[in-house]
Amino acid sequence: MSSQGFPRQLRLLTAGDYRRVFDTAAFKVHGKGLMALASPNDLGHPRLGLIFSKKNVRRAVDRNRLKRIARDSIRLRQHRLPPVDIVLLARRGVQDLDNATVHRQLHGMWKRLEREANKAATSDSPEAERR
Repeated sequence: MSSQGFPRQLRLLTAGDYRRVFDTAAFKVHGKGLMALASPNDLGHPRLGLIFSKKNVRRAVDRNRLKRIARDSIRLRQHRLPPVDIVLLARRGVQDLDNATVHRQLHGMWKRLEREANKAATSDSPEAERR
């Protein structure tokens, strides 16, 4: 049985990890009120970092709710996602969305990220170069 937890190894922990994603973001996926930047890693599994600033999401209760939903979303899809480091950023107005809408937005974003990463991986493979 596979683990569905959210251990430390699935999180971006240091400022250097975040900086690397911002500097080398290969994928950018937008959702309503959210944006995800992603950069490939060599770890074999995805990692998630969250940036929900007080400027964009005023109340702490809203920031915590959104972070909890984002962690749960990535926890459930971690085995389908490619090995990338993801930074999820909140935009203004995201606190007005209900939980189900945010969950749907994130689900769609992870599917688009998975599709883009798979497309990039197949175009970088040696078989694609021979065609």
